[in-house]
Amino acid sequence: MGFVLGEYRITGRRASDIAASIETGVAAGALAPGVLLPAMRELAAELGVNPNTVAAAYRTLRERGVIETDGRRGSRVRARPATAPRDTLRMTVPDGVRDATQGNPDRALLPSLDGALAAAARRYAQAPTLYGQDPVLPDLARIARADLDADGVPAGPVAVTSGALDGIERVLAAHLRPGDAVAVEDPGWAALLDLVPALGLRVLPVAVDDEGPLPAAVARALADGARALLVTARAQNPTGAAVGPARARALRELLAGHPGVLVVDDDHGHGIVDLPLCPLSGVTRHWALIRSTAKAYGPDLRLAVLTGDPVTLDRVRGRQRLGPGWVSRLLQYAVVELWTSGAVDRKAVAASYGLRRDGLVRALAERGVVAHGRSGMNVWIPVPDETAVVTRLLAAGWAVTAGARFRVEAGPGVRITVSGLAPGEVLPLADAVAAAVRPAGGGRFD
Repeated sequence: MGFVLGEYRITGRRASDIAASIETGVAAGALAPGVLLPAMRELAAELGVNPNTVAAAYRTLRERGVIETDGRRGSRVRARPATAPRDTLRMTVPDGVRDATQGNPDRALLPSLDGALAAAARRYAQAPTLYGQDPVLPDLARIARADLDADGVPAGPVAVTSGALDGIERVLAAHLRPGDAVAVEDPGWAALLDLVPALGLRVLPVAVDDEGPLPAAVARALADGARALLVTARAQNPTGAAVGPARARALRELLAGHPGVLVVDDDHGHGIVDLPLCPLSGVTRHWALIRSTAKAYGPDLRLAVLTGDPVTLDRVRGRQRLGPGWVSRLLQYAVVELWTSGAVDRKAVAASYGLRRDGLVRALAERGVVAHGRSGMNVWIPVPDETAVVTRLLAAGWAVTAGARFRVEAGPGVRITVSGLAPGEVLPLADAVAAAVRPAGGGRFD
């Protein structure tokens, strides 16, 4: 017995079984994105269960990011359900093709961790970590807080999370509930565009330009009920946008009229960008700013520093105590050693990425191709047809990332990561892109 939707049969008598049946259909592709699910009473009648059982199943699916409900319009499979993450859109790069898709830092610019890990081991040998200790190493908190103060980030306690995405998830979970709307940059970080619906939250896309989120787009999202705004301060992925002083002032003035909105500044580019930080933190009652070590010291150094208002940090740290407890002090010791030893020359790293990024943007402009990359290690190129451009470049020996991974409503584009480029490859790549892209103008990513 069951309910046939298209060619797929929904089965189950318990809420968990019904939810699992629908989720299985979505994961298998039998229930396509956008498919309208049966009304709760209709499905309940077919399955011979109480409508409340179906309501509970639908609620579970919403919280998992599989479906979305729009009042009387009913429930539909999400356009990109959490069971189909954007990482599945990654392409396999054939042998002999130059890979500009990965988004990884330049290995040559990453410091050796030998000395830092050895120093961490020595400190651990002197005082092994035990239960009940402060989850944040005092030295790390002191150095991080001084750095934040120097960048104009409002005063606040410090927490440590396992990377930027972990910190963002904890902050969102501290304030939001399934069904709440979150304003997210579009195009934006693919992992974040997966995370938000996976938490049962609604994505409200916000258009960006080289200076970050457009105030008019943020205003629309706030008018549409956004409970939170996520902003990449610098080195935005995929566009390279960085929030400048004028844009920060405009956004702060706008947010001042919405004190109940949660604001999250993602400063993952700290350590590889030479542009000043212009945070939005502190305008509203609840806020957070997150800094990851991944881009400057390597993705496997899973650590990010998080600061924010006392209520937000108290909730984040309280929930963290009930889960992982803390981020390994060995990693925290290692990061302190890296910071204090000057293992990374931030200006030199930023200049190295800038040389390649700016060189590619300039070379493309000379060839009539508009490209964007104000900071960081990525260049975004608006194109009329992503598939065609990616295919042509692959045939020419270059692998780039189709923009579909990063978009909600924004126009098509491709992302090129410059961190793996040798200086002599910039012009040949620009020639290949120019041959693959029909020149197009426009300073906005929409």
